[in-house]
Amino acid sequence: MAHLAWTKGGTADIVAIADDVIEVRSTTSAPPGARLEARTEAEPVVPVKMKSHGSRKDADGTFLIKGRLLDANRELRDRLAALLEES
Repeated sequence: MAHLAWTKGGTADIVAIADDVIEVRSTTSAPPGARLEARTEAEPVVPVKMKSHGSRKDADGTFLIKGRLLDANRELRDRLAALLEES
């Protein structure tokens, strides 16, 4: 199961998170400056918003998106970090 599901379709796994900086491996790309919306796949489902700093396509066809979390409180950042540690 992926960590995040994009509202416009596709999924993403969290690769790294430090404070409000996040990297995800996604099935879809995102240009720099794009505002992305997702939700966590695990219960309880919570919304996640981020702003893309750009993406890079890898050999396996996925995209590594680097960005910054938007409107993320400490609880959400801790939850996302816990999802990363579980995988």
